[in-house]
Amino acid sequence: MSASQSLRELISNCELPANEARILLAHLLEKHYQLPRSALLSRDEMSLNELAFLEWKSLVSRRVLGEPIAYILGKKGFHNIELQVDPGVLIPRPETELLVEIALTEITKLNKHIRVLDLGTGSGAIALSIASAAPLVSLIATDQSTEALAIAKQNAQSLNLLDQVQFLLGNWYAALTEQSQFDVIVSNPPYIAHQDPHLTQGDLRFEPKSALTDYASGLSCLEIIIAGADQYLKPGGLIAIEHGFDQSEAVVELMKVAGLIDVQTHIDLAGHFRAASGRKDLKTGKGN
Repeated sequence: MSASQSLRELISNCELPANEARILLAHLLEKHYQLPRSALLSRDEMSLNELAFLEWKSLVSRRVLGEPIAYILGKKGFHNIELQVDPGVLIPRPETELLVEIALTEITKLNKHIRVLDLGTGSGAIALSIASAAPLVSLIATDQSTEALAIAKQNAQSLNLLDQVQFLLGNWYAALTEQSQFDVIVSNPPYIAHQDPHLTQGDLRFEPKSALTDYASGLSCLEIIIAGADQYLKPGGLIAIEHGFDQSEAVVELMKVAGLIDVQTHIDLAGHFRAASGRKDLKTGKGN
């Protein structure tokens, strides 16, 4: 690999899959030359300067060692926004967009100014996607990690959403500074069991363990969030939670035991049961 190689040759000679090589090269073209991704085709004969080529080698080496592309680039697209990410936060995933869509459907149905609570916000992906798509909604986003909240606030600032989203430090509902009730509660909590082998594979090796696993069965955080929903939901309010592909029955049962009604399951684009939602009874303020 030499600096004299064209973009086309760099891609074809790279030990990474071609799609990953293109992502990294497009990043360098934008950073060093202010060129769009389309330049990979329209200017495929050009070569990188020495500085860009050295960075190209570094990026490829990091990816070969398994580091997630999102951490290498420091950003990740999610729903309708782009987020800054680093190893202090979970990498937003396409399946989590399902929670955003569930929330936005509820917001559209209510057609009024409503309040949303995002528990365990991480990079702010869910809260900021909702805020971006629904400017009349006010949100509170919580996280127990000061590092995660710092990144979430940076993302909110970059997206001009700081006035719409309030960030609070603390564990789940304990982060709330006053007794509040919300129209919608959303959460993507840690739900991977502590001994799950996936934690030592792929991108998960590089992500914060506390954002992936509850260091127990995988259900403990889900239980806390669901059990507290009645206290923090307005009558008729909706809670939607992401869970593991094999946890749907357990989560549905937790919601029913907690007295939530209209419990529904939701399937992601891969065909997996990925989220469950339930509602606080509108008439009684309680469940069944």
